[in-house]
Amino acid sequence: MTTGPLPRIVAVVVTFNRLELLERLVARLGEIDGLAEVLVIDNASSDGTGAWLAARPTTGEVPMRSRTLSTNRGGAGGFHDGLAWAIDREADLVWLMDDDGLPDVDCLDRLLDETDLDFWGPLVVDEADPGRLVFPIRMPGSTRVVHAVDDVRRAAREDRIDGIVIPFNGVLVTKELVDRIGLPREEFFIWGDDHEYRLRAEEAGARVATVVTATVRHPSVGNLGSTMMFGRTTYNDSPSDLKHYCMARNNLVNLRDYRGPAHAAAFVVKTAWFYTFTRPSLSRLRLSLRAMRAGIAGDFDGHRRFLS
Repeated sequence: MTTGPLPRIVAVVVTFNRLELLERLVARLGEIDGLAEVLVIDNASSDGTGAWLAARPTTGEVPMRSRTLSTNRGGAGGFHDGLAWAIDREADLVWLMDDDGLPDVDCLDRLLDETDLDFWGPLVVDEADPGRLVFPIRMPGSTRVVHAVDDVRRAAREDRIDGIVIPFNGVLVTKELVDRIGLPREEFFIWGDDHEYRLRAEEAGARVATVVTATVRHPSVGNLGSTMMFGRTTYNDSPSDLKHYCMARNNLVNLRDYRGPAHAAAFVVKTAWFYTFTRPSLSRLRLSLRAMRAGIAGDFDGHRRFLS
């Protein structure tokens, strides 16, 4: 970091019914130098998270505050409120993360080695296999998708890869960028809100990067993407109706808004192909089309039918 006043850095954690993972993360944040405070948004958890948070005003020597929402508003609603709260508390930099990640003790220091960025984050590696990325990285300007940590580090220039970041998994965002582009779209609920925020940042000219020396460890999410169209592409098929509904709706909206109608139409065709030929399911095809119609109409309430 350059000399001068240190930025006020506030960590924002969004959690829902994963108290054991949250306890682990909060303990780690208490070991990291440079944090002014930790803000936790509890998405109306039912596992005792609210009571646990209420009894803890600090983590280590770092002040900690929490808010329990009255209803589960998903990751999108949690990061919307958490980022606004951090800015209200005069953060210069906000460090955003889900409850299931675990930043290395030096992660923040590594990120802060970069001084000319607006929206940047670490590698997110499989905690059971740290040599592999949990979320593969598509190299900017290329069709190449990188899965191995060594490969992505070899591809980096001066310890970073410009033009790509995995949002909301230990990313830093500047107050200036938030002032410029606003908050995450809370109506998305889950799936696609993080991607939309990155697209919006890029459209506004934000300097975006992944710092390959910084690491967050994360439970495996399995293989992302089922092969389709004779191996030419993949499709994100989730067994959860809630996740699939939000993915189909939000992804179509993102493609329409940032890539244009041709890309949006291609996603509709891709979805129809997948549930007609690759993994035939009339019920899932109907669900997809219902979600897409809702997205086009600007209706972001349909996912609520899947909430228990």
